[in-house]
Amino acid sequence: MKAVILAAGKGTRMRELTNELPKPMLKVEGRPILEHILLGIRDAGIGEVCIVTGFRGEVVEGHFGDGRKWGVQIGYGRQEIQDGTGKAAEPAKAFVGASPFLLTYGDILVKPETYRQMVERFQQGAFAGVITVTKGEDVTKGGIDLFDQDFCLKRLVEGWLRPNDPIWYNAGIYVFTPVLFAFTERLQKSPRNEYELTDAISAMVDAGYKLAGLPIQGRWVDVRDPEVLS
Repeated sequence: MKAVILAAGKGTRMRELTNELPKPMLKVEGRPILEHILLGIRDAGIGEVCIVTGFRGEVVEGHFGDGRKWGVQIGYGRQEIQDGTGKAAEPAKAFVGASPFLLTYGDILVKPETYRQMVERFQQGAFAGVITVTKGEDVTKGGIDLFDQDFCLKRLVEGWLRPNDPIWYNAGIYVFTPVLFAFTERLQKSPRNEYELTDAISAMVDAGYKLAGLPIQGRWVDVRDPEVLS
């Protein structure tokens, strides 16, 4: 298995903190966010990583180089146009080749063992991917994942659920086989004028591909605002 880390965005909500640095290079507990992610992926036994860069990509590439210092092999892809999550992984398509790959946004922090748990879940069946989720209570927050009795994805929905239904939010870390790219290639822009990864995932489910769910255990932090760094 390989890994792809999406680190192309500027992170405008971080205000002046990202004037010179891409958001994944901001430090948490003395390390760049991206370094925490990389070490967790490495410790899961994944040795080949592609980092997709964009805004100030040279900062990321200069810091991590070929990855030798961290015991991994790092390659890079460049996302020239920021047009949504659905196209963000495509610069890594050649790197992925025929391999399954772990896909994560470069601003999400989880416990390091989460990545190993994802690999193990993927290996438990004939899955086209793994969708990690976090449990919530506020059904107005956005996209919600619905699962069957085997905790495999049935569909993604927006809005309200019936009372007492479990609520699972997409956690932004995945495992996919390369079949994902067949669905991202034909995405149409959403009403907000972006290509959405969730649309590709929904199309995979509609086409009969089986996607396993995995609840995140313990820490899950989406580094969206400066307050999260403190």
